[in-house]
Amino acid sequence: MSIRQLQLKIISCNKCPRLVRWREKIAQQKVRRFANEEYWGKPIPSFGDPKGQLLLIGLAPAAHGGNRTGRIFTGDRSGDWLYRALYKAGFASQPISINRNDGLKLTNCYISAACRCAPPQNKLLPSEISNCRPYILEEFRLLKHIRVIIGLGKIGFDTIIASLEKLNHLTLIPKPSFSHGCEYHIQKGLTIIGSYHPSQQNTFTGKLTEAMFDSIFRRARKLLER
Repeated sequence: MSIRQLQLKIISCNKCPRLVRWREKIAQQKVRRFANEEYWGKPIPSFGDPKGQLLLIGLAPAAHGGNRTGRIFTGDRSGDWLYRALYKAGFASQPISINRNDGLKLTNCYISAACRCAPPQNKLLPSEISNCRPYILEEFRLLKHIRVIIGLGKIGFDTIIASLEKLNHLTLIPKPSFSHGCEYHIQKGLTIIGSYHPSQQNTFTGKLTEAMFDSIFRRARKLLER
């Protein structure tokens, strides 16, 4: 399977009835500020450079962000933070992401998520994360050049660890523990970094500052330049 074939498979996924109902309901009802836009309303494919050495794993699309625009971390406040940080670190061609046709390109970077559908109240069921796991595993197999993986939030971080254990038929002992800025050298040439998710819950409260977030991508850049 190629990356393109995998993306098409993701877009047509209907494994989780609760998420299917929610994403389609939101796409029909919309919100006033986006009332004239046509919502994507389907699972969100990954985005970026298939030959990239940096992989990001987020949580899931936002109801009026990725679920509207059709591109991961696009059209919401979380995406504003992420693409600004990636641009500063030299991984993105521009600091903003408005829609999937805005010309944004990623260099040496690929973005995925633990789940591809927008969940109600941004909360996923364990079964929904499990249903999406095969897509992450296939991406890990296809992305041959990955050297640094950043988990955006605990679920993103835990998804990375669980996926690596599954692929390599091993159990990591002690189990890597999530915190902002945590760093683990899992195997030769592969480093895992944890970061608070750039959600409004974290950025509005000051739990995650711009300086804290930027430091994660500067560290990734430094590791890749070795």
